[in-house]
Amino acid sequence: MGLMLGGMTVVDLTAAGIERLETVLEQHDPRRFLERLSNSTITSHLLSKVKLLAPVGQQEVWAAGVTYPRSRKARMEESDFSATAYDKVYEAARPEIFFKSLPEKVVSPGDTIGIRKDARWNVPEPELALVINSRGRTVGYTIGNDMSARDIEGENLLYLPQAKVYNRSCAVGPWIVVGASEGEARNWKIELQIRRNRQAVFEGETSVGQIKRSFDELADYLFRCQIFPHGALLLTGTGIVPPDDFTLQPEDAVRISISGIGTLENPVVLV
Repeated sequence: MGLMLGGMTVVDLTAAGIERLETVLEQHDPRRFLERLSNSTITSHLLSKVKLLAPVGQQEVWAAGVTYPRSRKARMEESDFSATAYDKVYEAARPEIFFKSLPEKVVSPGDTIGIRKDARWNVPEPELALVINSRGRTVGYTIGNDMSARDIEGENLLYLPQAKVYNRSCAVGPWIVVGASEGEARNWKIELQIRRNRQAVFEGETSVGQIKRSFDELADYLFRCQIFPHGALLLTGTGIVPPDDFTLQPEDAVRISISGIGTLENPVVLV
């Protein structure tokens, strides 16, 4: 466990006895708790000398879908069969929420993300991730990549778990930002760049403010009739969709940046 200070230094929280992410997330005020620890903890390391792991402890990762106008349009275009369902869920009171990843399967920053070998149309989905404690309260934010096989999902809506949940289909990082309000987060910009042979082959951007539903609403639906003893991460949907003739290839590099958080970058591998 570490605490990043000033963008250059990582304070070792294990020296203060903090070994589990939940210890921080379950605090009444995680930001103030970390500030107190940073004043009393002396062991630190340069960020350049640290290998960052996914900021996930025992939290499951879930995802919300069709939360941006662009996502609604893209999902309707990819499938005549499912177009009506996507249109209705965007307007419905109940959001689309689905399971994405077990914590031990989440890909860390710099590690490889996967594209399915039985799919023809693989894309990344850059998303803001809500970090929610066991009481259903959003206490932080990070970046998520909800890798998707769009041709499989487009063939039949019931194939969504196969299109979304497979080996190396979920990356999270580089760290968790605590203390920001939803109002602040909605001013953040999300950027996606995909590089192939060191050249950018796709770039796009959107704003967190384009998310249709409030963070509290999404968290509330996730926790309805459910329990998460360790909390959970909830990806909030994507507003950046590459063109229909684009698909990821092995050795591509996917770079996702959110202005209030940082950058998550992963190379691509066939799985």
